[in-house]
Amino acid sequence: MTIRITRRAVLGASAAFAATPAVLRAQQIFKDYPFRLGVASGDPSPDGFVIWTRLAPDPLDQHGGMPMAPIEVEWEVARDENLRDIAASGTALARPELAHSVHVEVAGLEPGRPYWYRFNIGRERSTRGKARTLPRVGASIDRVRFAVAGCQHYEDGYFTAFRHLAEEDPEFVFHYGDYIYEYRSSPLRIGWDGRPRTFVRAHEGQALYDLGDYRQRYAQYKMDPDLQMAHAAAPWFASFDDHEVENNWVGLQDQQDTPPELFALRRAMALQAWYEHMPVRRSSLPGQNGIADYRRARFGGLLDLHVLDTRSFRSDQPCDDGFKTVCDGVRDPQASVLGEAQERWLFDNLQNGGARWNAIAQQVMVMPLDRRTGDEPEEIRNMDSWGAYDVPRERLLQQLRGKNAVVLTGDEHQTFAGELRTDAGEGEAVAVEFVTSSISSGGDGADVRNGADRIAARNPFLKFTGDRRGYTLCEVTPENWQSAFRIVRSVTTPDAPIDTLATATVPAGESALIVG
Repeated sequence: MTIRITRRAVLGASAAFAATPAVLRAQQIFKDYPFRLGVASGDPSPDGFVIWTRLAPDPLDQHGGMPMAPIEVEWEVARDENLRDIAASGTALARPELAHSVHVEVAGLEPGRPYWYRFNIGRERSTRGKARTLPRVGASIDRVRFAVAGCQHYEDGYFTAFRHLAEEDPEFVFHYGDYIYEYRSSPLRIGWDGRPRTFVRAHEGQALYDLGDYRQRYAQYKMDPDLQMAHAAAPWFASFDDHEVENNWVGLQDQQDTPPELFALRRAMALQAWYEHMPVRRSSLPGQNGIADYRRARFGGLLDLHVLDTRSFRSDQPCDDGFKTVCDGVRDPQASVLGEAQERWLFDNLQNGGARWNAIAQQVMVMPLDRRTGDEPEEIRNMDSWGAYDVPRERLLQQLRGKNAVVLTGDEHQTFAGELRTDAGEGEAVAVEFVTSSISSGGDGADVRNGADRIAARNPFLKFTGDRRGYTLCEVTPENWQSAFRIVRSVTTPDAPIDTLATATVPAGESALIVG
């Protein structure tokens, strides 16, 4: 066969080459270790998962100590812990446009089994991570065991709970958000009760407004060794709440009356940085119209996991936000938490699922708690929760009826367990909710928070509260859902031991809790 090379072909090839930025290959050796932010995996499916890293030899530098050029990174996934039986391998480009992060969507693997992975560049090797593929959709499985965590304020405490979480060896982690906090450093820490609390370690940089700010903050958090252990131990389903952008933001509204078109710019940069640092699929890459990060994962015929976004599409909080006396806006029939498209997606999933259990994995409390702890004459609710949105909450509860549904929530920096009842908590129980405490946000906490007895008395659907920091470990079988509230008694001192505060059980077919 004769190949004829024309002048036009040469010119075309030259133009294409000129348009492609130079790729710095593995022969170039880094002065400092490039994998200082660790590795992570996420969004597993029956045939694969995402594996992530970010090249950053100088993580707190403006560009992580990296040149402004793509870098070729090798990756490998193995069936064994020693990475000798290679199941998949390849190369990926770490691009400066995405802070030299790498998101490899590995496919073609066997369902329902563990794998191990790492990245290489030149003579440099990353740490090893462990991931697990999902069982085949509809497959008969007898157990799923996973963890729920979030709210990890760097200045409030050490991430010791993440080390313990890693040692639990969960099949996956649902992270409900508040991965970073956007505040500038504040050595004088004031608790919810107005009292100073222990200052542990300082944020680098200013309050976060531009892409460089957010990237630096993620880098600082990701250098924490306990957080790196939790990422390397299991795949994550990562979501975001408010502090990845700005406190209590919803839609294109912040709490500082910033013009929406300007807040849209800040939100876009914040969510780009979130994508750059999370082990999520390319479908979660923010675009001109924001982000569509709600998604679904199915664990055989046992569990259907629905990961929601309760920030991007929500209407403004009523009653001027905060913990406020209930106003007419709470009953606004036009209010929304999920937005029309996401709500329809969720309700369709619930109607056409077929799994034994449904997990609604999201960010803010659904129970409409009356927050009065004194003699206040009128009901007080958290306006940044589903408790401030009566109409969309009732729509959700109607869809959860008969679905063996468990709602997984965070944001409150406390542990709560309760029944989800219709008619603002006074009607029929149709599901249960577990609110997971923070990893560190809020400081050490207490065995019992002041006023907890009064809140329990005013809210008979609330079955348990706790005020220590930690995570929730869930074990789901066809017969029962069991959630163990795992806590450390101190986050202001390192290496605190782990303990079980309480265990709550939900029998299949019931919307009731047994707490012991």
